[in-house]
Amino acid sequence: ILIKLADRLHNMRTLDSLPPKKQLKIANETLYLFAPLAHRLGFHAIKSELEDLALKYTEPEIFTTISQKLVDSEEERNRFINSFTYPIKKALQKEGFEFNILARTKSISSIWGKMEKKEVPFEEVYDIFAIRIVVDTPEQREKADCWKVYSIVTDFYRPNPDRLRDWISTPKANGYESLHTTVMSKPGKWVEVQIRSRRMDEIAEKGYAAHWKYKESKTGESGIDKWLRRIREILKTAESDALDFIDDFKLNLFSDEIIVFTPKGELRTLPLGSTSLDFAYSIHSEVGNHCLGAKVNHKLVPLSHVLKSGDQVEIITSAKQTPKTDWLNYVTTARAKGKIKAALKEERKKQAEDGKEILERKLKQFKIDFNPANIQKLVEYFKLAAPLDLYYDVAIGKIGQKELKAYHSEQDKGGILSYLKNPFGRSRETALPEKAPEPDPIRQQLKSKPDTLLIGDNLENLNYTLSPCCNPIPGDDVFGFVTINEGIKIHRNNCPNAVQLMSKYAYRIVKAKWITNKNIAFLSGIRIKGIDEIGLLRNLTNTISSEYNINIRSINIDTTAGTFEGTVMLYIHDTQHLSNLINKLKKLKGVQSVSRIGKIS
Repeated sequence: ILIKLADRLHNMRTLDSLPPKKQLKIANETLYLFAPLAHRLGFHAIKSELEDLALKYTEPEIFTTISQKLVDSEEERNRFINSFTYPIKKALQKEGFEFNILARTKSISSIWGKMEKKEVPFEEVYDIFAIRIVVDTPEQREKADCWKVYSIVTDFYRPNPDRLRDWISTPKANGYESLHTTVMSKPGKWVEVQIRSRRMDEIAEKGYAAHWKYKESKTGESGIDKWLRRIREILKTAESDALDFIDDFKLNLFSDEIIVFTPKGELRTLPLGSTSLDFAYSIHSEVGNHCLGAKVNHKLVPLSHVLKSGDQVEIITSAKQTPKTDWLNYVTTARAKGKIKAALKEERKKQAEDGKEILERKLKQFKIDFNPANIQKLVEYFKLAAPLDLYYDVAIGKIGQKELKAYHSEQDKGGILSYLKNPFGRSRETALPEKAPEPDPIRQQLKSKPDTLLIGDNLENLNYTLSPCCNPIPGDDVFGFVTINEGIKIHRNNCPNAVQLMSKYAYRIVKAKWITNKNIAFLSGIRIKGIDEIGLLRNLTNTISSEYNINIRSINIDTTAGTFEGTVMLYIHDTQHLSNLINKLKKLKGVQSVSRIGKIS
């Protein structure tokens, strides 16, 4: 894993030499799997660099803009940091601490994530940097000294009680330990302060690599040891196809966590969204396989009950209980999914063995030899994937006497039964023509696709639709994705689903570009926020309809305590048309922010 991470980091650093399509594929693979993996192993520096490099190729304009703004604001930022840290340094020196104070600017991808999530411009992201205080202190005094530093910081600056995070008492599963607080500075800006020991800082920066340096001094498994043990279990039981395995593996990479307790008060860490069934499998696979239900805080709950931090969980089991297919809908952890799939597969094999014996007896009644050639013909007749599926369907009664009798009736129509009895005894003249396999819809479309899909070209004889998950319009960088039943769907390169589609199904991606036609209007949407003013709605509609000659499909505005937030669905020609409108609306009195809506329901 470490070698693959290093290799991927090198690939991302040298991505400039590759064609754009290859750059997008590799960048999205990196976002989908490698960056979360680096995060889970605690390699913060590698994770941040991978995400930044991926953003450089998936959103080049955004990457360049934020990079430039960070450079432009560096001098002002440094002045603020020096002023903020000066009294803290003096106080720590007075108390005799050996320490370093660092100011860490957030990564470009992290800043962009904040801008997207909060729908604010760069200038309104308050935590662009964080102050980190690293103290040199013996391991046995770490906790007390970190809290002492916290006390000194809050002597100068008022803390936000809702923003205190204690990962020293309960470290993250990747081994991360630190004390985080957000305080109000003298100029009225919120500032994040991270407090940790030298050991904690090494683990935070170097993750799994630094973890081994300190492992010998500690007893028992750390969070990262437990996680790696779970990953080894997944690797041992990974009998599903590669894509399913990656999905299951990824479930344990990039998730927030909750802390729950056993009836004896033992602490267990689980991903956010875990259920009582996930908890059962975290104890032992046999506990999970025989789980009937659970008691959470002494109240009976179903297997699908979602746990919260602080819950005390007791599992109720029965020797007669076995895993069911719908259990896969009740769990979120890769461990639980893997164990349920393995148990279901084992049960299916047992039933298939019974079905094999039943089929052999039934074929004897029709005087058909039970041999591989005849079994394969039956598999093809019932359109199954493998003999195991045939035996299983016989065992559960899906294929019975009635279905097998169908061969008998086919005898008069072409001698299929005779052919099954004696597949190699026919002359070439009387042999039935072999049935052509049904065409694979995806392969058919991939064969017929052009090198580049021209969107808006009426001569293009391809079935494509604009995907509602990202709502592309002319001017957006786009790609086509070949679906099974819905033709080719057009997605924006920065679509929320692009990462998964490009990394998992690269062979189904089609290059696409727009054929400009100013007579065609496309549905798009904008979100508007601001101060509620008299005549605001009139000004909005006048600007959109009169000045820009844009048809409005719908307007939805909600007002609360003097502020408003709303959406406008409208028909525009291209991204330039939309960008001009957004810039104009931002200048209206009372309007604070205007942004494009991605997904349209």
